[in-house]
Amino acid sequence: QVQLVESGGGLVQAGGSLRLSCVASGRTFTSYFMGWLRMAPGKERESVAAISVSGGSTYYADFVKGRFTISRDNAKNTVYLQMNSLKPEDTAVYYCATLARGSSWNARGNARAYDHWGQGTQVTVSS
Repeated sequence: QVQLVESGGGLVQAGGSLRLSCVASGRTFTSYFMGWLRMAPGKERESVAAISVSGGSTYYADFVKGRFTISRDNAKNTVYLQMNSLKPEDTAVYYCATLARGSSWNARGNARAYDHWGQGTQVTVSS
């Protein structure tokens, strides 16, 4: 079992930046592909970015490519999401999550493939 705690959200103007952090408890962090997902009001949860165990492979949804960067520090049991050039449409609750064991890397874009979730952190981008 792993527990996840996100931080770093807040209110920012369009064009600004935020860095989200997610700290995982337990000794199994390095067993998991990790992802950042988000849910905006009235919308379904969607995958934003994912990273492999080593950090050597990453995935980005088209709507954040070139603006967001996912990274992880396995020594600190932490995964990060650096968000630059934020837009009002990026407003959402952001969650980190583990890709379910047994899922292949190909499932990284499917929000239903993630099992353990943090409580989420609100990101609000004003225009």
